[in-house]
Amino acid sequence: MPGRRLSKWVVAVPMGVLALVTIYPLVFTANVAMKTRREYILDRFSLTDSLRWDNLVTAWTSIGMARYFANSLIVVTASVVTLLLLGSMAGFALSQLRFRGSKAFFLGCLAALFIPFQVIMVPLARVMADTGLIDTYPGLVLAYVAQFLPFTIFLMTSYYKTIPAEIVDAARIDGNTVYGVYRRIMLPMGAPALLSVGILNALFCWNDVLISLLMMPSADHRTLMVGVTSLRGQYSDDIPTFASGVLIAAVPVLLTYLFLQRQIADGVTAGSTKG
Repeated sequence: MPGRRLSKWVVAVPMGVLALVTIYPLVFTANVAMKTRREYILDRFSLTDSLRWDNLVTAWTSIGMARYFANSLIVVTASVVTLLLLGSMAGFALSQLRFRGSKAFFLGCLAALFIPFQVIMVPLARVMADTGLIDTYPGLVLAYVAQFLPFTIFLMTSYYKTIPAEIVDAARIDGNTVYGVYRRIMLPMGAPALLSVGILNALFCWNDVLISLLMMPSADHRTLMVGVTSLRGQYSDDIPTFASGVLIAAVPVLLTYLFLQRQIADGVTAGSTKG
């Protein structure tokens, strides 16, 4: 009994310390965002006396965080929808259909997971510039789809492989076409995996800086994370305003993790078990 209690403390103490280390930066940022510039200069670590929303309002309206937020929402929504559509189709084909080159295609998707974006960023930028897609929403959406589609195909293929082939065969015998099987059988049965993969892809796209910075050079088309990064140079002498921008960018991600953590965990382990 004492040994069991000791083992619990051995796990609980490090996890508690890790939780505090993780939460403290967010609490510190929120506290700074509520201060005036004078209060921050006098004592940056003290707790604010009252909740002041002026910095948040300034960051949302005057600095342009509302525009950056809208840009991110448009791009992330279009990217996730496209990724789920293409990924679910490819996952169904690779897991349930037999055609020449299917194994090679799946191995190619696995190989693409190990290619860093920095390796392909220069040729990608040249291709996008030649086609006139730089500084456009479709260009950034295509870049996100190209970067995250192998990951989506891999997870959807792994999940669809857990569905018995007899279900597909029975649907074909009932007169369904391949598209009918995909729409009536595979999409509803793959809804849990689609939700999990969609959340993961949304977080990947939302938190991205490098791809967005490369594809969206103009200030009007910046996404939220790029806009927050640019604030560091513009408002280096106004830390409370900069902290407000960081807080605005962090809140959607934080809420996603708080309310959808089970779906995120299911997405990471999608297809890892049979049955």
